Amino acid sequence: MNKDHGCGHICKEAPKGGVDCECRPGFELARNQRDCILTCNHGNGGCQHTCEDAEDGPVCGCHPEYTVHANGKTCIERVEATTEISENNVTAGADADKRVKRRLLMETCAVNNGGCDRTCKDTSTGVHCSCPIGFTLQLDGKTCKDIDECQTSNGGCDHFCKNTVGSFDCSCKKGFKLLTDEKLCQDIDECSFERTCDHLCINHPGTFECICNEGYTLFGFTHCGDINECSMNNGGCQHICINTLGSYQCHCNAGYKLHWNKKDCVERPLPDVLFPRVSLHCIKTGGNDRCFLICPSDVHFASGLEDSYSIKCGNPFSPKKKIQNTNESTILDLSIIRTSITFKFNQGKCNLKKSKMFQDALHHVIPEKHNSIMENFYYVNLTCSSGKKTLGDLGKMKAAREMFISADFELETDQKEVTDTCNLSCARKRTEKRLRKAIRTLRKVINKEQFHIRLSGVDHGVARKPPRAVGMQELCSPGQKHVDNKCASCSVGTYFDGEREGCILCPNGTYQDNEGQIVCEPCPNLQHSGDSKTAGARSISECGGQCSPGEYSADGFKPCLACPPGTYQPEPGRTSCFACGGGLMTKITSATLFQDCETKMQCSPGHFYNTTMHRCIRCPNGTYQPEFGQNYCISCPGNTTTDYDGSTNIMHCKDRHCGGELGEFTGYIESPNYPGNYPANTECTWTINPPPKRRILIVVPEIFLPIEDECGDYLVMRKSSSSNSVTTYETCQTYERPIAFTSRSKKLWIQFKSNEGNSAKGFQVPYVTYDEDYQELIEDIVRDGRLYASENHQEILKDKKLIKALFDVLAHPQNYFKYTAQESREMFPRSFIRLLRSKVSRFLRPYK
Repeated sequence: MNKDHGCGHICKEAPKGGVDCECRPGFELARNQRDCILTCNHGNGGCQHTCEDAEDGPVCGCHPEYTVHANGKTCIERVEATTEISENNVTAGADADKRVKRRLLMETCAVNNGGCDRTCKDTSTGVHCSCPIGFTLQLDGKTCKDIDECQTSNGGCDHFCKNTVGSFDCSCKKGFKLLTDEKLCQDIDECSFERTCDHLCINHPGTFECICNEGYTLFGFTHCGDINECSMNNGGCQHICINTLGSYQCHCNAGYKLHWNKKDCVERPLPDVLFPRVSLHCIKTGGNDRCFLICPSDVHFASGLEDSYSIKCGNPFSPKKKIQNTNESTILDLSIIRTSITFKFNQGKCNLKKSKMFQDALHHVIPEKHNSIMENFYYVNLTCSSGKKTLGDLGKMKAAREMFISADFELETDQKEVTDTCNLSCARKRTEKRLRKAIRTLRKVINKEQFHIRLSGVDHGVARKPPRAVGMQELCSPGQKHVDNKCASCSVGTYFDGEREGCILCPNGTYQDNEGQIVCEPCPNLQHSGDSKTAGARSISECGGQCSPGEYSADGFKPCLACPPGTYQPEPGRTSCFACGGGLMTKITSATLFQDCETKMQCSPGHFYNTTMHRCIRCPNGTYQPEFGQNYCISCPGNTTTDYDGSTNIMHCKDRHCGGELGEFTGYIESPNYPGNYPANTECTWTINPPPKRRILIVVPEIFLPIEDECGDYLVMRKSSSSNSVTTYETCQTYERPIAFTSRSKKLWIQFKSNEGNSAKGFQVPYVTYDEDYQELIEDIVRDGRLYASENHQEILKDKKLIKALFDVLAHPQNYFKYTAQESREMFPRSFIRLLRSKVSRFLRPYK
């Protein structure tokens, strides 16, 4: 008997890993798939007359008038069968007896199995041949022919039917699994597995798709890496491009500011030509004060908790972006005035409601200038918040609302007030005095709810909200509407209309690129564009009338000019065109791509055109270029890089990080960039050191290593890094057939190494540690050839969900009994359940 694998007769290594036991002719495998049992096909099972196969071996029988000898093999004549034959019939009886004996002798199963192909049975009329299930007896009554079940209705198989000797097997297309009825196929939902995709996973019949978040791109089939937009034509930025995770930002050189298209840079005007965006008007009519804050554009509304909101008008002048000239910077610092104030009310909640009296009230501003206040600002940030406070004695505590309105103002000193007798500092003090007067008036009108705001042409009143009656639906904050009894912000391209109590599409000529807003921003002046403006615009670029690719204008909108010769512009709405560089001209005006530039040669994929040297350069390591005639190479996403220069595809970008998670009870190791091809010249080492009194079980579902490299890429598992230590597993080729095995040492040192040659998918190998008291049971399971005998069993070791359940049982065999019979039937084939049940029950309940 083979001591290593327990085979009764012959032990053979399977083509794709594992071992198979076989028997010599005339014997068949026992139920344990190791031992061999004698059959009637071998010398009639040693029987003299008849032979019948039984579970424990051949059972001998005898012809009529004979009985089995004590040895269980030979037959002896019964005594009562010998009778006197009359004298007159002696000759005839003798002749008949001879004929019968001769016939019986010739047709006995003891001689050449009675001529039967398979099963032979002696009867009173001679031998009777029969065939096992899966075979049919031919017309000669002797020969058995295999039934090809696949010829009839595909054997009942859902996908593929493979005929085998005496039976058939059903199998499924890639991406499907065979159900426990061993005929029907079901789609594998790969998205239900852990770690299938880095970001979004979408399941499809027979396959799945990984999708990355915006600003990321796919590599290695399932992984997502940040796109370095700045490596592609500088991200389209006119000056400076800075890459960020999932996005990028364009910045401008000193003295410039970013255009609305977020890419072009326009000159920053000096302080004396800065035009304020926000104006405050306070008027006194009939003894009452009213104030109006007008924000024509650049409005941002934000709704917060507890009925709070904030409104930002205009753009603050940031000190970080000051003009570099020292004198101008000093003047700017002195001229800009910033102040913050807070108004407090004892009771009330913030409320911003639409107002219809705005326009009528403004008519009083001009005729009553002596009773009015007018102030202009660059930036105003108005915030209203509601809070709780406690009133009354300690015995009678009551909760009431406090309302706070905070305002940040930013304005410029009036340069016209600077004279020979009043310098800039003097003029600043006058402006500050005027501002304090405006704030005093503002405090009075806010308390009397006489403060109004015009946001992008829409009028609102700042007021206090009355208390909500008990049982009434909760009120939403401005910019929100009720959806399924919850408050939801209005989406981009819409604004909240308080009168209609809903989100309304931004009218033609306006846009909104933020959620939860109460107004829409006006589009740039398009009176010369000839294009119709679009309702519901979600950004300024959707306003319509932008310059097309190959064109430009001062503001990015029509009327536009064609990009002159030697320049090109691939994007709409730009204020400039990119130069070809190196003195190159374009084939046409209004060029849209660098490929329109008349280069000295056309560069193939994997190269870029250097406009200084006027030659094609191979893309350096870590970059690629899939197109012809480009002037840049694209950086690999995330932390990936390429094996060599001159890469043409993003799939050449590979993560060199050695994958895996090493836990005390379960874990896995993974080749770099899996399931994409692993990188060249890489080396990974892992060490699995289980807790005390635990051993390691490894399952290799499949492994892909190119054998063409003459074992230049390999995976080895042994006790330590020493090449002389005990080796558990070693391979340098592809095996798609799974294998499970126990470690030959208590801890494992694992190494994967690749050379500069061919690459492949690699591997993801899970492991589990188990109590060493179960060593005999675990080895009994993994060494049993029936574990790998059918494709059904092999697929179990590849199914991530089933392997997780199997590991639960292998790590703690008593957990097998926590799975109900129904769960087991739905998860595993019947043959697999029988295999485990017999072994686990025998091990855990040896006396039952």
